[in-house]
Amino acid sequence: MTDSQRTEAIVQLLTEHQQKLYVYILSLLGNPTDADEVLQNTNLVLWRKAADFHFGTCFSAWACRLAYYEVLAFRKQRGRSRLNFNQELLDTLAEEAVDRVEGFEARRRALAKCLEKLSDRDRDLIVRRYQEGGSAAAVAAEIGRTVPAVYQALHRVRVGLLECIRRTLAVEERT
Repeated sequence: MTDSQRTEAIVQLLTEHQQKLYVYILSLLGNPTDADEVLQNTNLVLWRKAADFHFGTCFSAWACRLAYYEVLAFRKQRGRSRLNFNQELLDTLAEEAVDRVEGFEARRRALAKCLEKLSDRDRDLIVRRYQEGGSAAAVAAEIGRTVPAVYQALHRVRVGLLECIRRTLAVEERT
C-alpha cells in the first residue's frame, strides 16, 4: 500500500467512525460539550498515531482505546469537577460502551439493508416522516391521507423494519 493510499484509507476510517467515537466518548463523560472537546483531541491523536494502526485489525477498537486514554487525560485535567467517576467504574463503562458502539453499528448496517428492501411507497413514507421538520401531519397533507392513516402506515412499516433488523442481526450472528 502506498503512502497516499494509506493516508486515504485512514481518512476514510476516521470519517466513518466519527459518530461511534462521539457516542463512546459521550457515554464516558456524560456531557456533550466535553465529548466534543475530547473527540477533537482524539482525532488529533488518531491522526498522529495513524502509522501505528495495522490494517486488517479492528479500527473501532483501536480508536476507542485511544479515545479512552483521551477521556482519562481530560478527566485528570478537569479533576476538580464535581462529577468524577472512580477508575473502576470508568473502566466498566468503557468496556460496555465499546460493546454498545459495536452493536449500534451492526444495527445501523441492518437498518440500511432493511430500508433498501422496503417498497418505494413505504420508503418514501419513512423518508418524508423522518426528514428534518417532518411530522405525521405534514406527511398526511403531502400525500392526501388522514393523520391516523399515516400513523397506522408508519407503525406497520416500523414493525416490519424492526423484524427485518432482528432477522438480519440473527443471520450475522450465525455467520
